[in-house]
Amino acid sequence: MQGDDQILTIALDGSAAGLRLDRALADALPDLSRERLKNLIKGGRVTDDSGAILWDPAIKATAPATLSLRLPAPAPAHNIAQDLDLVIAYEDEHLIVVDKPAGMVVHPAAGNLDGTMVNALLHHCRGQLSGIGGVARPGIVHRIDKDTSGLIVAAKHDKAHEGLARQFAAHSIDRRYIAIATGRPMPASGTVDAALGRSSTNRKKMAVVAPGRGKHAITHYRTLEPLSFASVVECRLETGRTHQVRVHMAHIGHPLLGDPVYGRARKPLSDVLKARGFARQALHAAHLAFIHPVNGKKIALDSELPADMRELINELRI
Repeated sequence: MQGDDQILTIALDGSAAGLRLDRALADALPDLSRERLKNLIKGGRVTDDSGAILWDPAIKATAPATLSLRLPAPAPAHNIAQDLDLVIAYEDEHLIVVDKPAGMVVHPAAGNLDGTMVNALLHHCRGQLSGIGGVARPGIVHRIDKDTSGLIVAAKHDKAHEGLARQFAAHSIDRRYIAIATGRPMPASGTVDAALGRSSTNRKKMAVVAPGRGKHAITHYRTLEPLSFASVVECRLETGRTHQVRVHMAHIGHPLLGDPVYGRARKPLSDVLKARGFARQALHAAHLAFIHPVNGKKIALDSELPADMRELINELRI
């Protein structure tokens, strides 16, 4: 180990055989992006069980196999601690659950180098966040979109991070979102099982793609309340892909109100949104339940709908 680097041991099973090395590692380490893993491989940070360095992210993985990844500790870089308001839903010495407001970016990235949840956590937790997420994402186990509100968990040390990441990978964490969707889903409840990948026409968007071309994605939905030209819908994630709820609901013909990317409301809904100044996807991470990665107790948390969504529902009630 060099400095404060962390050594991760990755056991690849037979399903990884023949995959690109970066893809195999991304499947085994869902908390690390494929792009970050590609850069780590090119940096000589992945070795096989003989200690030989694997330099090429495009080589085919052999499996079963045991690999080692030398993960650099997060550096301050542009991540500065900032005293920003946070609503804490749960906290102990191992992890913290934040009730994130709409409009707050989760971690620094191009165009949002400060004012993020990570900046606030660095101040609140006095720098005690796990390093597995890398330089820009200390403590971050999963993400929700900037303009989605609600519950998100962060880890204060690597053991907690790894334990939470395993639950996300196993799809055992209970995540439920409340959305306001256009129209009336028919049937009123159901399951969307459709793989997601980058859009072939716009790389900033996600899209439903053919099986094998994207990541497996499943959303279970049920209508909670019919509204005027819209519905309040609960979406339970079996998987957690980028923009999953937004893309899946648009895919079945019921995009979320206010979503500027995956669907635009027609009159009279567009008039209501404009009058209220509602300019975000109507999506709230309302329920989060998991097994505590250290003490084994079940943590189940709920978050009330934010005022903008409550008021929009009230106006659209039949």
